[in-house]
Amino acid sequence: MSKEQNPEAFYAKLKEQLQDTSLWPSEYLYKFIVKSDVKKVETIETIFNYLGAVINTKESSNGKYTSVSINVNMKNPDAVIAKYLEVAEKVEGVISL
Repeated sequence: MSKEQNPEAFYAKLKEQLQDTSLWPSEYLYKFIVKSDVKKVETIETIFNYLGAVINTKESSNGKYTSVSINVNMKNPDAVIAKYLEVAEKVEGVISL
């Protein structure tokens, strides 16, 4: 999401797309990019603890960034969006894909 874009409009559109394209509960793949910092990666992992998530991390070739992919079963579009908001609130500089 670009900084110029209205977050409320972005998440409203995402919710609509998720409702139209998936049957819930459903598997959902989150992808985040953060500057390589163990604390940031651990914070993201902690947010998805106890959800049965499969979490994979991969450092960029130069080691400056880490991608975090999380495959998890979510109960509805609101739960998906709530996790995006929680990550954005707790992890400074995170990029959500």
